[in-house]
Amino acid sequence: MTNSDNVQSVPISKKVLNLVKRSKKVFGNPDWSQISEQDLLELNNRMIPDTLAVRRLLKKPARNIDINSFIIPVEGGVITAYHYEKSTSSTQSMTSLRPMIIFYHGGGWVWGNMDLYSYICTRIASITGAVVLSVDYRLAPQHKFPTAVEDCYQSFLWAAQGSRYWKIDPEAIFVMGDSAGGNLAAVVARLARDRKGPQIAGQILIYPITDGRLRTPSFDTFKESPTLTAKEMQFYVTNYRSEPKDILNPNFSPLLSKDHSRLPPALIITADNDPLLDDGRLYAEALESADVPVRYLECKGTVHRFYNYPDAPGSKETDGAIMQFVGGKSLETIELLTVKELKKLQRAELKAEKSRIGVEIG
Repeated sequence: MTNSDNVQSVPISKKVLNLVKRSKKVFGNPDWSQISEQDLLELNNRMIPDTLAVRRLLKKPARNIDINSFIIPVEGGVITAYHYEKSTSSTQSMTSLRPMIIFYHGGGWVWGNMDLYSYICTRIASITGAVVLSVDYRLAPQHKFPTAVEDCYQSFLWAAQGSRYWKIDPEAIFVMGDSAGGNLAAVVARLARDRKGPQIAGQILIYPITDGRLRTPSFDTFKESPTLTAKEMQFYVTNYRSEPKDILNPNFSPLLSKDHSRLPPALIITADNDPLLDDGRLYAEALESADVPVRYLECKGTVHRFYNYPDAPGSKETDGAIMQFVGGKSLETIELLTVKELKKLQRAELKAEKSRIGVEIG
């Protein structure tokens, strides 16, 4: 259940505001009304420096993660995907099937620095034990809608077909994305249904864009959010669409689809001080009304893009929710718990189970 009637925002925490301030110092604060295609290209290709300021903001990349890159053929060209896998012994790698998370980055369909997103992907691979495939799909405005959609769907097909070579459990392939990447993950899940593609075990949508019309109450309420403004969102939508009517296409705005049935189970996580809050909440309600299993969780006192920062309110709790979902926990029991809290709870449950078995034997 989404419990939307009980949703109440709380003030943005000072901690997240400080993180945002430090991020703007480290990475800059582009004026989206003035930025050029060349500026976007430079932002996308910029290497993240290994400085104290960056390490304080993003933390060190998760350890013991093997990273490889692959070239994926798509219509009209090729794209790159980055493969993150937790290092294991040779015995484990030969005998254990792993889940896979196909990750689509955010950035309003116009930017996506893969060096920056590597921090997130190594973290996801580390906490879940899943293989993470991060897709560097082609970006607008050079490649407008529906190029990104088709790139993401083709990369999903490519990964599913090659899963046996990576010792992937074919029944445990998830799609995931943040913001515009959450939009693309939701659309890939729809296309897999409509085109009778491989089965998707679940979709993980972090503050997704689901309605390109940008008319929700939260969009108006939080239009001057410190990490995503109305002007910025308008820039993204205008540069992504090929023509104005595109925003009504369900492959652009999945909330506007007439059929939400038979989609993969969904974990949807939003931020309470985010223009896209209602995009996630309304999409959860649409899936729920079509009898799709869905768990909607809202992080309090935080903002759009909080998941980029490991110390931001909601970030560690989102890690824990993803870990629960990919680990097979039933959706209705998933909570916003940190990985540390989750492991403590699991130890307590194991201890209680052993005590119960001991009493039954005795």
